[in-house]
Order: sequence, then structure tokens, then C-alpha cells
Amino acid sequence: MQEKAKKKGFSFPYLFDENQKVTNQYGARVTPHVFLLKKEGSQLKVVYTGAIDNDTQDEKPEKTTYVENAIAALEKGKVPVVASTKAIGCTVKRAK
Repeated sequence: MQEKAKKKGFSFPYLFDENQKVTNQYGARVTPHVFLLKKEGSQLKVVYTGAIDNDTQDEKPEKTTYVENAIAALEKGKVPVVASTKAIGCTVKRAK
């Protein structure tokens, strides 16, 4: 992941959740299942959860980019219009 992040120029934090503590805490069910967080004081609040966009098969010329829209709203000091969508993807395999 470090190589991919460097190659793609990711400027956001990510984590390797080896023991699935964070996965279980937030309730991720599928991959990808996005949780966009906003810091409020010393706490993190989930302000969007769900799919990246409405085009899981990359077939729609006019997608609704849920995560991008939510981030844009936060950057303007607003609350995302859409706070939750259904995440669609492969089931998260839980460690035993």
C-alpha cells in the first residue's frame, strides 16, 4: 500500500487494520465501504458512510460522486447533502 500511495500521490491517511479493530468499530461490511470522518473537538464524527459513487461497474457516463461531494461540502463548512448510501462490494472477511 505504501508503494501504491506514493505512486498515486495519496495525500490522505490510511491504515492497515490487521486485527480488524477499526473495521468492526465502524461496522464495515463490504470493500469498499467508505467512512468519511470530521474532527469535532477531540472526537471523530462520521459525516458520510457508504459507496464511493453510484457506478460500481464504471459504466455510467454521469456518475454521482458521493465521497467527492461530501468532501466538497465539508471544505465549504457545510454538512454533506447525502450522508449515507448503500456500500456495494465484496463482503469483508472477518478474522477468527
